[in-house]
Amino acid sequence: MGEDLKISFASKEEYTCPVCDHAFHREELLSGSGRLIAGKITDELHRLYEPSAKYGEIFPLAYQATVCPECWFASLDKDFTALPPEKRNKALEDREKRFRETRLIFPSADFNRPRDLVNGAASLYLALCCYSYYGKEFSPTIKQAITALRAGWLLEEMDRKNPGYHYDWLALSFKKKANFLYSEAIFKEQSGKETLSGIKNFGPDTDKNYSYEGALYLSALLRLKYGPRENAEQRAESLGNAKRTIAKIFGLGRSSKSRPGPLLEHARELYDNINRELKEEDD
Repeated sequence: MGEDLKISFASKEEYTCPVCDHAFHREELLSGSGRLIAGKITDELHRLYEPSAKYGEIFPLAYQATVCPECWFASLDKDFTALPPEKRNKALEDREKRFRETRLIFPSADFNRPRDLVNGAASLYLALCCYSYYGKEFSPTIKQAITALRAGWLLEEMDRKNPGYHYDWLALSFKKKANFLYSEAIFKEQSGKETLSGIKNFGPDTDKNYSYEGALYLSALLRLKYGPRENAEQRAESLGNAKRTIAKIFGLGRSSKSRPGPLLEHARELYDNINRELKEEDD
């Protein structure tokens, strides 16, 4: 690829893995010169991008997790060097387990080469796993929820480009995991078990921070789309709780910097969809 067609570069800053002490340079995404052409935002608050005639398709989410190419320890960038020292030995002991379990899902993963959809999804999976080493002050559960959802989005792109390899099933699995983790994060925050102060940008994508209200919205949306359906009574109760959560967003009034109009529009649509399913259950 010519110099003028590059979409990423090696960071000037040298990273030292807090687990194995390996030194490396993080791959960063270049975003200027028409590389990223913003498209629509989905109901899951995922920003889609149009392919560039010059650069082709670019997936910013593939570059968000920092991964040590030697031991495959991973996290979102700001947390990478902040691993609690008492967890280092455990993370080091789990090295082979990370290799084995990641390659079961992503056999071609290789963090010594440039990021693509496979490496991007694998990096988010590794970050999801590695947040188990972080204490509650880092708000690990909501970060696991975000990385699970982002992995699901990249797997959907993999399925679109290479249908028939069960990437759609994997995407659904990660989104179901995200559903559980978003609900768990909200529950832990509301019960005082885990603060959300350890996260500054709730995403869930890279272009906007939808704040805590966005997390509430997603916990309700994912429950509707990917929550369990086996027990009709439990699902009705769960959706009833989700409906009340969305009602809180309705009560926020006009949009503001932390509660942008698109979120309120999606919330109103979600409220109607939950109502529709609850009425169908009653009928």
